[in-house]
Amino acid sequence: METISAEIFTLTYGSMVRQLIADYEDVEEVNKQLDKMGFSIGQRLIDEFLAKSKTQRCSDFREAAEKVAKVGFRMFLNTTAAVTNWNAEGTECSLILEDNPLTDFVELPEALSQLKYSNLLCGVIRGALEMVNMDVECTFVRDVLQGDDVYEMRLKLLSSSPETYPFKDDD
Repeated sequence: METISAEIFTLTYGSMVRQLIADYEDVEEVNKQLDKMGFSIGQRLIDEFLAKSKTQRCSDFREAAEKVAKVGFRMFLNTTAAVTNWNAEGTECSLILEDNPLTDFVELPEALSQLKYSNLLCGVIRGALEMVNMDVECTFVRDVLQGDDVYEMRLKLLSSSPETYPFKDDD
């Protein structure tokens, strides 16, 4: 798989975030735009993920979360995440990132303390899972840039529907 320099990727992402801050001037709107952009990226990345990872269909949300954490993050960001803190119903979990390459070289000024700098990742996860019929909510609950000890995203399955085919097999 082709790769690009991690430093160039990180600096390009930082430039994009900086431009969003200049364009919107409202941190909450920047957070929304990052999520929206990530959602569109996720809708397109899922095709590449399915084609190149050669993984089997996920049977449930738990398996999908594991594949995002172990295969998806490794494939696209060269890192992995731990899947923890499942609720009793198996519909909510946390992804704890070992490393977040988007935040290399980044320090947030006090004026941007509410910025969810890596919110693009939440959008990517939502967009990708929507394309495989899982509607999820994804939010950062802990962020090293905000003074926390880890990067933690909380995933919540809102709905899931089985895949339907517009045709019948004539076996």
